Amino acid sequence: LQVDLWQPSSPFHITEGMAADVRVPRDTARSLLPYLQQANIQHTILISDLQQAIENQTGGRSHRNRRSLSGYNYEVYHSLEEIEDWMHYLNRTYSDLVHMFSVGKSYEGRPLYVLKLGKRSRPFKKAVWIDCGIHAREWIGPAFCQWFVKEALQTYQTDPDMRKMLTQLYFYIMPVFNVDGYHFSWTNDRFWRKTRSKNMRFHCHGVDANRNWKVKWCDEGASLHPCDDTYCGPFPESEPEVKAVAHFLRKHRKQIKAYLSFHAYAQMLLYPYSYKYATIPNFNCVESAAYNAVNALQSAYGVRYRYGPASSTLYVSSGSSMDWAYKNGIPYAFAFELRDTGHFGFLLPEMLIKPTCTETMLAVKNITLHLLKKCH
Repeated sequence: LQVDLWQPSSPFHITEGMAADVRVPRDTARSLLPYLQQANIQHTILISDLQQAIENQTGGRSHRNRRSLSGYNYEVYHSLEEIEDWMHYLNRTYSDLVHMFSVGKSYEGRPLYVLKLGKRSRPFKKAVWIDCGIHAREWIGPAFCQWFVKEALQTYQTDPDMRKMLTQLYFYIMPVFNVDGYHFSWTNDRFWRKTRSKNMRFHCHGVDANRNWKVKWCDEGASLHPCDDTYCGPFPESEPEVKAVAHFLRKHRKQIKAYLSFHAYAQMLLYPYSYKYATIPNFNCVESAAYNAVNALQSAYGVRYRYGPASSTLYVSSGSSMDWAYKNGIPYAFAFELRDTGHFGFLLPEMLIKPTCTETMLAVKNITLHLLKKCH
Protein backbone atom coordinates (compact mmCIF):
# COMPACT_ATOMS: atom_id res chain seq x y z
CA LEU A 1 0.00 0.00 0.00
CA GLN A 2 1.35 3.39 -0.99
CA VAL A 3 0.98 5.63 2.05
CA ASP A 4 2.55 9.00 2.75
CA LEU A 5 3.34 9.25 6.45
CA TRP A 6 2.53 12.72 7.79
CA GLN A 7 3.14 12.13 11.47
CA PRO A 8 5.62 10.83 12.55
CA SER A 9 7.94 11.43 9.58
CA SER A 10 9.34 7.89 9.51
CA PRO A 11 7.83 4.44 10.19
CA PHE A 12 10.69 3.74 12.63
CA HIS A 13 9.15 6.24 15.04
CA ILE A 14 5.84 4.43 15.27
CA THR A 15 5.38 2.73 18.61
CA GLU A 16 2.57 0.75 20.17
CA GLY A 17 -0.45 2.76 21.25
CA MET A 18 0.59 5.82 19.30
CA ALA A 19 -1.48 7.65 16.68
CA ALA A 20 -0.07 8.01 13.18
CA ASP A 21 -1.37 10.24 10.39
CA VAL A 22 -1.19 8.89 6.85
CA ARG A 23 -2.25 10.14 3.45
CA VAL A 24 -3.44 7.58 0.94
CA PRO A 25 -4.54 7.82 -2.72
CA ARG A 26 -8.26 7.32 -3.29
CA ASP A 27 -7.80 3.83 -4.79
CA THR A 28 -5.62 2.73 -1.87
CA ALA A 29 -8.22 3.91 0.64
CA ARG A 30 -10.65 1.29 -0.63
CA SER A 31 -8.30 -1.56 0.29
CA LEU A 32 -6.78 0.09 3.37
CA LEU A 33 -9.99 0.57 5.36
CA PRO A 34 -11.04 -3.14 5.37
CA TYR A 35 -7.44 -4.01 6.25
CA LEU A 36 -7.50 -1.68 9.28
CA GLN A 37 -10.81 -3.13 10.44
CA GLN A 38 -9.48 -6.66 10.09
CA ALA A 39 -6.34 -5.79 12.05
CA ASN A 40 -8.51 -4.11 14.66
CA ILE A 41 -6.76 -0.78 14.24
CA GLN A 42 -8.91 2.20 15.20
CA HIS A 43 -9.01 4.89 12.56
CA THR A 44 -10.64 8.22 11.76
CA ILE A 45 -10.86 9.93 8.39
CA LEU A 46 -9.74 13.50 9.01
CA ILE A 47 -9.90 14.88 5.46
CA SER A 48 -12.06 12.85 3.11
CA ASP A 49 -11.30 14.81 -0.08
CA LEU A 50 -7.74 16.03 0.00
CA GLN A 51 -7.75 17.30 -3.58
CA GLN A 52 -10.66 19.60 -2.77
CA ALA A 53 -8.88 20.85 0.36
CA ILE A 54 -5.74 21.63 -1.69
CA GLU A 55 -7.74 23.51 -4.31
CA ASN A 56 -9.49 25.52 -1.61
CA GLN A 57 -6.06 26.76 -0.55
CA THR A 58 -4.38 27.53 -3.84
CA GLY A 59 -7.29 27.65 -6.28
CA GLY A 60 -8.80 31.12 -6.30
CA ARG A 61 -5.46 32.84 -5.97
CA SER A 62 -5.44 35.07 -9.01
CA HIS A 63 -8.38 37.28 -8.05
CA ARG A 64 -7.39 37.63 -4.41
CA ASN A 65 -5.16 40.63 -4.89
CA ARG A 66 -1.98 38.96 -3.65
CA ARG A 67 0.32 41.02 -5.81
CA SER A 68 -0.11 44.52 -4.43
CA LEU A 69 2.64 44.92 -1.88
CA SER A 70 1.29 47.87 0.05
CA GLY A 71 -1.80 45.80 0.76
CA TYR A 72 0.14 42.55 1.07
CA ASN A 73 -2.14 39.95 2.63
CA TYR A 74 -0.47 38.15 5.53
CA GLU A 75 -3.47 35.90 6.04
CA VAL A 76 -3.03 33.88 2.86
CA TYR A 77 -0.24 31.56 1.73
CA HIS A 78 2.16 33.02 -0.80
CA SER A 79 4.15 31.47 -3.62
CA LEU A 80 7.95 31.75 -3.62
CA GLU A 81 7.82 34.47 -6.27
CA GLU A 82 5.39 36.54 -4.19
CA ILE A 83 7.53 36.12 -1.06
CA GLU A 84 10.67 37.20 -2.93
CA ASP A 85 8.90 40.26 -4.40
CA TRP A 86 7.74 41.11 -0.90
CA MET A 87 11.31 40.87 0.45
CA HIS A 88 12.63 43.16 -2.29
CA TYR A 89 9.82 45.60 -1.54
CA LEU A 90 10.63 45.73 2.19
CA ASN A 91 14.32 46.14 1.41
CA ARG A 92 13.49 49.24 -0.65
CA THR A 93 10.81 50.64 1.64
CA TYR A 94 12.30 50.14 5.11
CA SER A 95 15.98 50.61 4.41
CA ASP A 96 16.54 51.93 7.94
CA LEU A 97 15.44 48.64 9.53
CA VAL A 98 15.73 46.00 6.79
CA HIS A 99 18.70 44.75 4.86
CA MET A 100 18.20 41.89 2.40
CA PHE A 101 21.03 39.65 1.27
CA SER A 102 21.63 36.16 -0.06
CA VAL A 103 23.68 33.48 1.72
CA GLY A 104 24.10 31.37 -1.41
CA LYS A 105 22.22 29.50 -4.11
CA SER A 106 19.91 26.49 -3.99
CA TYR A 107 20.44 23.26 -5.94
CA GLU A 108 18.29 24.65 -8.78
CA GLY A 109 20.12 27.98 -8.68
CA ARG A 110 17.66 30.13 -6.73
CA PRO A 111 19.06 32.77 -4.34
CA LEU A 112 18.79 31.96 -0.63
CA TYR A 113 17.50 35.24 0.72
CA VAL A 114 17.75 36.42 4.32
CA LEU A 115 16.37 39.62 5.85
CA LYS A 116 18.49 41.32 8.47
CA LEU A 117 16.14 43.22 10.74
CA GLY A 118 17.11 45.77 13.37
CA LYS A 119 18.31 49.29 14.16
CA ARG A 120 21.90 49.97 13.24
CA SER A 121 22.38 51.35 16.73
CA ARG A 122 25.86 50.05 17.56
CA PRO A 123 28.66 48.25 15.75
CA PHE A 124 28.30 44.90 17.49
CA LYS A 125 24.93 43.50 18.43
CA LYS A 126 23.81 40.06 19.44
CA ALA A 127 21.53 38.37 16.97
CA VAL A 128 18.70 35.86 16.64
CA TRP A 129 18.45 33.56 13.62
CA ILE A 130 14.97 32.51 12.45
CA ASP A 131 14.31 30.13 9.59
CA CYS A 132 11.08 28.76 8.14
CA GLY A 133 10.27 26.24 5.46
CA ILE A 134 13.05 23.66 5.85
CA HIS A 135 10.32 21.17 4.91
CA ALA A 136 8.50 22.34 1.80
CA ARG A 137 4.95 21.26 2.61
CA GLU A 138 4.83 23.02 6.00
CA TRP A 139 3.42 26.24 4.57
CA ILE A 140 2.49 27.79 7.91
CA GLY A 141 6.25 28.21 8.56
CA PRO A 142 6.98 30.77 5.83
CA ALA A 143 3.65 32.42 6.68
CA PHE A 144 4.92 32.93 10.24
CA CYS A 145 8.30 34.31 9.12
CA GLN A 146 6.49 36.92 7.05
CA TRP A 147 4.14 37.68 9.93
CA PHE A 148 7.10 38.21 12.28
CA VAL A 149 8.66 40.75 9.93
CA LYS A 150 5.33 42.56 9.47
CA GLU A 151 4.80 42.77 13.24
CA ALA A 152 8.32 44.02 13.83
CA LEU A 153 7.97 46.80 11.25
CA GLN A 154 4.41 47.77 12.21
CA THR A 155 4.81 47.82 16.00
CA TYR A 156 8.38 49.08 16.26
CA GLN A 157 7.20 52.63 17.01
CA THR A 158 4.42 51.75 19.45
CA ASP A 159 5.51 48.60 21.32
CA PRO A 160 8.34 49.15 23.84
CA ASP A 161 9.25 45.44 23.79
CA MET A 162 9.60 45.37 20.02
CA ARG A 163 11.58 48.59 20.08
CA LYS A 164 13.91 47.08 22.68
CA MET A 165 14.32 43.91 20.61
CA LEU A 166 15.15 45.76 17.39
CA THR A 167 17.44 48.23 19.16
CA GLN A 168 19.43 45.67 21.14
CA LEU A 169 19.45 42.78 18.65
CA TYR A 170 19.59 41.91 15.00
CA PHE A 171 17.22 39.32 13.58
CA TYR A 172 18.31 37.24 10.63
CA ILE A 173 15.12 35.89 9.06
CA MET A 174 15.02 33.30 6.29
CA PRO A 175 11.36 33.01 5.24
CA VAL A 176 11.95 30.06 2.92
CA PHE A 177 14.93 27.82 3.64
CA ASN A 178 14.09 25.08 1.14
CA VAL A 179 13.26 27.32 -1.84
CA ASP A 180 13.30 24.59 -4.52
CA GLY A 181 11.08 22.27 -2.48
CA TYR A 182 8.69 25.08 -1.57
CA HIS A 183 8.33 26.10 -5.21
CA PHE A 184 7.74 22.45 -6.13
CA SER A 185 5.03 22.15 -3.45
CA TRP A 186 3.17 24.97 -5.23
CA THR A 187 3.63 23.70 -8.78
CA ASN A 188 3.80 19.88 -8.64
CA ASP A 189 3.25 18.13 -5.34
CA ARG A 190 1.62 19.94 -2.43
CA PHE A 191 3.05 17.37 0.02
CA TRP A 192 6.68 17.49 -1.07
CA ARG A 193 9.01 17.63 1.94
CA LYS A 194 12.65 17.40 0.84
CA THR A 195 15.02 19.49 -1.25
CA ARG A 196 15.09 18.87 -5.02
CA SER A 197 18.65 17.59 -5.61
CA LYS A 198 18.89 14.67 -8.02
CA ASN A 199 20.00 11.18 -7.11
CA MET A 200 21.47 9.50 -10.15
CA ARG A 201 21.32 5.93 -8.92
CA PHE A 202 17.77 5.85 -7.62
CA HIS A 203 16.03 8.47 -9.75
CA CYS A 204 14.63 9.94 -6.54
CA HIS A 205 14.79 13.60 -5.77
CA GLY A 206 15.75 15.39 -2.63
CA VAL A 207 17.22 15.14 0.83
CA ASP A 208 15.57 15.91 4.16
CA ALA A 209 17.21 19.26 4.90
CA ASN A 210 16.65 18.64 8.61
CA ARG A 211 18.69 15.41 8.58
CA ASN A 212 21.61 16.78 6.56
CA TRP A 213 23.52 18.68 9.25
CA LYS A 214 26.88 17.59 10.61
CA VAL A 215 25.77 16.43 14.04
CA LYS A 216 25.40 12.66 14.57
CA TRP A 217 24.68 12.63 10.83
CA CYS A 218 22.58 9.75 9.50
CA ASP A 219 22.24 8.01 12.82
CA GLU A 220 18.90 7.14 14.42
CA GLY A 221 15.79 8.73 12.91
CA ALA A 222 17.33 9.34 9.50
CA SER A 223 17.28 7.11 6.44
CA LEU A 224 20.09 6.05 4.12
CA HIS A 225 17.66 5.39 1.29
CA PRO A 226 17.38 8.24 -1.24
CA CYS A 227 13.66 7.65 -1.84
CA ASP A 228 12.73 8.03 1.84
CA ASP A 229 11.27 11.23 3.29
CA THR A 230 13.96 11.32 5.99
CA TYR A 231 16.91 10.63 3.65
CA CYS A 232 20.01 12.17 5.22
CA GLY A 233 21.83 12.75 1.92
CA PRO A 234 25.09 11.29 0.57
CA PHE A 235 27.18 13.24 3.14
CA PRO A 236 26.64 16.05 5.72
CA GLU A 237 25.94 19.45 4.13
CA SER A 238 25.53 17.77 0.74
CA GLU A 239 22.61 20.15 0.13
CA PRO A 240 23.75 23.62 -1.00
CA GLU A 241 20.97 25.19 1.12
CA VAL A 242 22.22 23.50 4.30
CA LYS A 243 25.85 24.20 3.44
CA ALA A 244 25.15 27.91 2.84
CA VAL A 245 23.23 28.43 6.07
CA ALA A 246 25.74 26.40 8.11
CA HIS A 247 28.54 28.52 6.65
CA PHE A 248 26.72 31.74 7.56
CA LEU A 249 25.96 30.58 11.10
CA ARG A 250 29.56 29.42 11.63
CA LYS A 251 30.83 32.79 10.44
CA HIS A 252 28.53 34.67 12.85
CA ARG A 253 28.59 32.22 15.76
CA LYS A 254 29.98 34.81 18.18
CA GLN A 255 27.08 37.13 17.44
CA ILE A 256 24.13 34.72 17.17
CA LYS A 257 22.69 33.80 20.57
CA ALA A 258 19.46 32.10 19.52
CA TYR A 259 18.45 29.80 16.68
CA LEU A 260 14.71 29.38 16.02
CA SER A 261 13.39 27.04 13.36
CA PHE A 262 9.71 26.78 12.42
CA HIS A 263 8.06 23.54 11.37
CA ALA A 264 4.60 21.95 11.37
CA TYR A 265 2.70 20.24 12.74
CA ALA A 266 2.40 19.01 16.36
CA GLN A 267 2.03 22.07 18.63
CA MET A 268 5.35 21.66 20.37
CA LEU A 269 8.32 23.77 21.39
CA LEU A 270 11.44 21.63 21.24
CA TYR A 271 15.02 22.14 22.33
CA PRO A 272 18.15 19.92 22.15
CA TYR A 273 18.97 17.21 22.01
CA SER A 274 17.19 15.56 19.12
CA TYR A 275 19.74 12.81 18.56
CA LYS A 276 20.03 11.46 22.12
CA TYR A 277 18.30 11.30 25.46
CA ALA A 278 20.52 13.58 27.50
CA THR A 279 20.27 16.87 29.35
CA ILE A 280 21.94 19.93 27.82
CA PRO A 281 24.41 21.83 30.04
CA ASN A 282 22.33 25.04 30.15
CA PHE A 283 19.09 23.09 30.66
CA ASN A 284 17.70 25.38 33.38
CA CYS A 285 17.91 28.52 31.25
CA VAL A 286 16.53 26.88 28.13
CA GLU A 287 13.80 25.00 29.97
CA SER A 288 12.54 28.10 31.76
CA ALA A 289 12.58 30.03 28.47
CA ALA A 290 10.49 27.26 26.89
CA TYR A 291 8.09 27.09 29.82
CA ASN A 292 7.45 30.84 29.74
CA ALA A 293 7.17 30.92 25.96
CA VAL A 294 4.56 28.16 25.93
CA ASN A 295 2.55 29.96 28.62
CA ALA A 296 2.70 33.21 26.68
CA LEU A 297 1.51 31.36 23.57
CA GLN A 298 -1.37 29.77 25.44
CA SER A 299 -2.54 33.14 26.77
CA ALA A 300 -3.79 34.17 23.32
CA TYR A 301 -6.29 31.43 22.42
CA GLY A 302 -5.79 28.74 25.02
CA VAL A 303 -3.79 26.53 22.65
CA ARG A 304 -1.50 24.25 24.63
CA TYR A 305 1.95 23.41 23.37
CA ARG A 306 3.99 20.56 24.77
CA TYR A 307 7.62 21.49 25.34
CA GLY A 308 10.82 19.66 26.16
CA PRO A 309 13.88 18.00 24.64
CA ALA A 310 13.09 16.94 21.07
CA SER A 311 14.21 13.33 21.56
CA SER A 312 11.76 12.57 24.36
CA THR A 313 8.99 15.04 23.40
CA LEU A 314 8.77 14.21 19.69
CA TYR A 315 11.20 11.48 18.61
CA VAL A 316 14.91 10.83 18.18
CA SER A 317 16.34 12.27 14.98
CA SER A 318 19.92 12.89 13.93
CA GLY A 319 21.46 15.57 11.74
CA SER A 320 18.97 18.30 12.69
CA SER A 321 19.62 22.02 12.34
CA MET A 322 18.67 22.71 15.96
CA ASP A 323 21.21 20.23 17.38
CA TRP A 324 23.84 21.55 14.99
CA ALA A 325 23.21 25.17 16.04
CA TYR A 326 23.47 24.20 19.69
CA LYS A 327 26.64 22.16 19.15
CA ASN A 328 28.13 25.13 17.33
CA GLY A 329 27.84 27.44 20.28
CA ILE A 330 24.38 28.96 19.93
CA PRO A 331 23.05 28.62 23.51
CA TYR A 332 19.33 28.96 22.74
CA ALA A 333 18.27 26.59 19.99
CA PHE A 334 14.58 25.86 19.50
CA ALA A 335 12.34 24.19 16.96
CA PHE A 336 8.67 25.08 16.90
CA GLU A 337 6.11 22.62 15.58
CA LEU A 338 3.20 24.93 14.84
CA ARG A 339 -0.52 24.10 14.58
CA ASP A 340 -2.28 21.79 14.46
CA THR A 341 -2.18 18.27 15.94
CA GLY A 342 -3.46 16.44 12.88
CA HIS A 343 -6.97 17.54 12.04
CA PHE A 344 -5.77 19.60 9.07
CA GLY A 345 -2.15 18.46 9.17
CA PHE A 346 -0.10 20.22 6.48
CA LEU A 347 -3.27 21.79 5.05
CA LEU A 348 -3.82 24.31 7.83
CA PRO A 349 -6.60 26.57 6.47
CA GLU A 350 -5.77 30.18 5.72
CA MET A 351 -8.29 31.37 8.29
CA LEU A 352 -5.98 29.86 10.94
CA ILE A 353 -2.87 31.74 9.79
CA LYS A 354 -3.69 34.80 11.88
CA PRO A 355 -4.37 33.05 15.22
CA THR A 356 -1.42 30.71 14.73
CA CYS A 357 0.98 33.56 13.98
CA THR A 358 -0.44 35.79 16.72
CA GLU A 359 0.12 33.21 19.46
CA THR A 360 3.53 32.16 18.07
CA MET A 361 4.60 35.81 18.04
CA LEU A 362 4.02 35.97 21.81
CA ALA A 363 6.27 32.94 22.33
CA VAL A 364 9.05 34.33 20.13
CA LYS A 365 9.00 37.71 21.84
CA ASN A 366 9.08 35.93 25.18
CA ILE A 367 12.17 33.90 24.21
CA THR A 368 13.86 37.00 22.81
CA LEU A 369 13.27 39.08 25.93
CA HIS A 370 14.46 36.16 28.06
CA LEU A 371 17.66 36.19 26.01
CA LEU A 372 18.23 39.87 26.80
CA LYS A 373 17.72 39.24 30.53
CA LYS A 374 20.77 36.99 30.79
CA CYS A 375 20.08 33.67 32.44
CA HIS A 376 22.80 31.97 34.44
